[in-house]
Amino acid sequence: MSNPLTDLVLGFQGLVADVPALVQPLIVAAAGAVPFIEGEGAAAIGIIGGIHPLVAVLAAAIGNLLCVAIVILVTSRVRAAVTTRRGALEKPTTARREKFEKAYHRYGTPGVSLLGPLLLPTQFTAAALTSTGVSPVRVLGWQAAAIVLWTTGVTLIALGLIRLAG
Repeated sequence: MSNPLTDLVLGFQGLVADVPALVQPLIVAAAGAVPFIEGEGAAAIGIIGGIHPLVAVLAAAIGNLLCVAIVILVTSRVRAAVTTRRGALEKPTTARREKFEKAYHRYGTPGVSLLGPLLLPTQFTAAALTSTGVSPVRVLGWQAAAIVLWTTGVTLIALGLIRLAG
């Protein structure tokens, strides 16, 4: 039985191998926009596909960040429309939302953004932060920091492991 995420990663790897070198970073950026692959996975796809690690990291992080920026923009507009239409009506609280709000109150925007990738894709974290009323600019700034740190850190670890194995 195949795993859809594994199939998607393998599909991106095959695509990177099949396109001209100039197009490869665009494929890596597209992979970075996919939740659960994100910048970290996309950088690995690029490096395995033979792209220079710096190019792979930049393309992966840019793809992830562009997707997160779109999520933040859309979520911000939806929130504005809903709060304008509903006025001060309370939203029903779910267990997942309570868990997020507890983490938010404990760690704030920086902590949730930087630690969020351990549990959820950055797109989900960005949408959750923006939907609670955190400034879209603040969310984007911290998400950008998280994307750069996680993508770079995981890539450096992977490159170190590749060097040790080789």
